Amino acid sequence: MGFAGLFFAGLAALLHVYIWVMESFTWTSARTRATFGLTEEEASATKELAFNQGFYNLFLAIVTVTGIVIGGLGYNWVGIALVFAGTGSMLAAALVLLLSSPDKARAAVTQGALPLIAIVLLGIAVTL
Repeated sequence: MGFAGLFFAGLAALLHVYIWVMESFTWTSARTRATFGLTEEEASATKELAFNQGFYNLFLAIVTVTGIVIGGLGYNWVGIALVFAGTGSMLAAALVLLLSSPDKARAAVTQGALPLIAIVLLGIAVTL
C-alpha cells in the first residue's frame, strides 16, 4: 500500500507540474485556453493571476516530491508528513474548485483524484 500511495503521490505531483506549465507559461495559447474553457480576452485579462496560481501548483508538487525523496532516504515519518501535506493541499484545492465552481467539476475531479488515491493508500499503509 505504501509504495502504491507514493506512486500516486508522484503522479499527482507530475500533474501539478503540468498544470504549472499551463498556468504560468502557456496560459494564452489556444490549447491551454481550450483546456480551461477561456476566450482569448479572458486569458489575456487573467494572465498575471494564472502565472501566480501556477506557482502554487508547482510548490505543492515540490513538497510532495520532497516527501517522497526524504522518505526514500530513510526519514519515513518526515517524508510521509510532507507527502500528506502536499497531496492534502492538492485535494483541498480540488474541493474548493468543486464547491466554488460546480461547472468545473471535471477539472476538480482531474485535479483531485490522484491525491485522493495517494492519501487513502498512504493512510492505510501507516495504520497497518
